[in-house]
Amino acid sequence: MAALSALLAEYGESHQNPTNKLVHWVCVPLIMFSLIGLLWSVPVPITVRGISPLLNWGTLVMLLALVYYVRLSPRLALGMVLVWIAMAVALSMVVDYAALPLWAICLLIFALAWVGQFWGHKVEGKKPSFLKDLQFLLIGPLWLLHFVYRRLGWGY
Repeated sequence: MAALSALLAEYGESHQNPTNKLVHWVCVPLIMFSLIGLLWSVPVPITVRGISPLLNWGTLVMLLALVYYVRLSPRLALGMVLVWIAMAVALSMVVDYAALPLWAICLLIFALAWVGQFWGHKVEGKKPSFLKDLQFLLIGPLWLLHFVYRRLGWGY
């Protein structure tokens, strides 16, 4: 828990401006969604795809991130599983109903969300945390989720 608290506090140092915080509430989930979608779009061997459409590179990366999250906080990791399930449902809907391929939609979302992130940090006047340490790319979603847990009165 001490490691998680330190990481959340350090991440929070460059996210004090209300505008930057709002940008992060929008852009971090969009980046997660689009990155998972881009990975989801990478072909997998047909034998794996035939078993389940959920067996893809996006799911694999989610599971690897989950291992990291469980080490930091099993309770927040459970919340991230719920977020990922919601994103997987949404991605499946995009695959089934969108006029454009999943990768194209996700690439556009990914690019626009990163533009938003960098604009938010320009407003903040501080560099993004991940430029110092790449693990902060994984901490950003937990930083948002920990606020939800606190609002609900849940420990993490």
